[in-house]
Amino acid sequence: MMPGRLFLLPVALVFAAMVVPAHAATIEITMENLVIAPAEISAKVGDTITWINKDVFAHTATARNGDFDATLPPKKSATSVLKKAGTVEYYCRYHPNMKATLKVEP
Repeated sequence: MMPGRLFLLPVALVFAAMVVPAHAATIEITMENLVIAPAEISAKVGDTITWINKDVFAHTATARNGDFDATLPPKKSATSVLKKAGTVEYYCRYHPNMKATLKVEP
């Protein structure tokens, strides 16, 4: 290998490490005793939301703007990957008093 190329290899590795995107997060939201917790949370585009239903009856996570509509049978979970930024208000279609807000940052 030529000496000039030996110098370029570490430079290329450093540059590659800088352009690798950060890992997306998985954020857990629980539904228990007819309450969504946390009621307000922030996330980023690309993050995965996992709703966990700890109740003995079904719930949904239904976005008012149509971004997602997850059905959660009793004692089960559902996931959704966030695709766009904005504030999303969502609720349970079966129990409309269960409400929450998800703030999605770019």
